[in-house]
Amino acid sequence: MARIASAKKRIRVAEKRQLRNKTIRSTTRTYVKKAEATILGNELTGAAEATRQAVSLLDRAASKGILHRNAVARRKSRLMKKLNTALAAQT
Repeated sequence: MARIASAKKRIRVAEKRQLRNKTIRSTTRTYVKKAEATILGNELTGAAEATRQAVSLLDRAASKGILHRNAVARRKSRLMKKLNTALAAQT
């Protein structure tokens, strides 16, 4: 356990940030899973909207530094690839 006041404060701040980051990370995962489920379920009208929401949340997490920007780019790319292949298969 920390004895110095500044170290105690760093622990408190780190815990607050950890909780905030955890909720944002969880939300992004949820929206990505929803988007993938709608794509695989061939609900392509809702899939485009779900994908747009997931991409928006991923970008927000990257801008806040919660997720690395390259990891976000990779996830967005994979999600868009799934959507585009589903749209191409439909036509």
